[in-house]
Amino acid sequence: MVIAARSIADRVAAIDWSRVHEDSNRFGCAVVAGLLRPRECAGLAALYEDDARFRSRVVMARHGFGSGEYKYFSYPLPGIVADLRAALYPPLANIANEWSAARYPPSHAAFLKRCHAAGQTRPTPLLLRYRAGDYNCLHQDLYGEHVFPLQVAFLLSRPAEDFSGGEFVLAEQRPRMQSRVEVVKLGQGDAVIFAVNERPVKGANGFYRVKMRHGVSRLRSGSRQTLGIIFHDAK
Repeated sequence: MVIAARSIADRVAAIDWSRVHEDSNRFGCAVVAGLLRPRECAGLAALYEDDARFRSRVVMARHGFGSGEYKYFSYPLPGIVADLRAALYPPLANIANEWSAARYPPSHAAFLKRCHAAGQTRPTPLLLRYRAGDYNCLHQDLYGEHVFPLQVAFLLSRPAEDFSGGEFVLAEQRPRMQSRVEVVKLGQGDAVIFAVNERPVKGANGFYRVKMRHGVSRLRSGSRQTLGIIFHDAK
C-alpha cells in the first residue's frame, strides 16, 4: 500500500494498521511502502554531515558490531523525526500492550516521561550509513530498563540505483528449535516495523515468547542510508 496523504500524521493514520498488526504477529515485522517521500529521504540523508545535529557517532568495527557507522540525533530532534516518533507510537502501543504484560501509555510524551524518570534521557533515533562491504551484525536496541517492544527503520536510499545488497534481516530465535530468518525487501521511503527484543508466538499449547534480532546483510556496492526510529530513550 502506498500512502498518499500529505502530513506525517495523516500518512500514519492512513496505514492499514490491521494488516500491520497481523503481519507483526505472524512474522515479527510489517512493511509500509512509501511512507516517506524521495525529497524527505534525501533531506534526512543529507543531515548525516551536520555533526551539530547528533550527540554521538559510532564506528561499528571498533565495537564488533559489524562494518559501517551511525549517529544518534541529539535533542531537539529534526521536525520530521519528532513527528514520526509521535505519530507512530500510539498505534504501535496498541500492539505492544497486546504483546506485553507491561502497560504502555497512549502518548509517546507520556512514555518518554517514564523513561526520563528512570534516567533514560538520551535520544535514540539515528541515521545509519553503509558503504560497499559494510554490514550490521544481528543485535537488539535495548538501552535501559524501559524498552518499547517495536521500532521502525526507513530506507532513505534507492535500491539498485544507490546500492546493491544490504538487505534488512530479522532473525527469530525459537526455544528448542532452529532460528527462523526473515529477509525484508525495501524501496526508498519504505518503513519496516519490527520487534525489538521478543514477541509472543502461538503454539500448539498456547503462547510462547521468541527472541528477535535484526541486522543488515553485506552491501555489495554503493552507499545505503537508513533512519531508525526507536521509541525508548537511552541511559
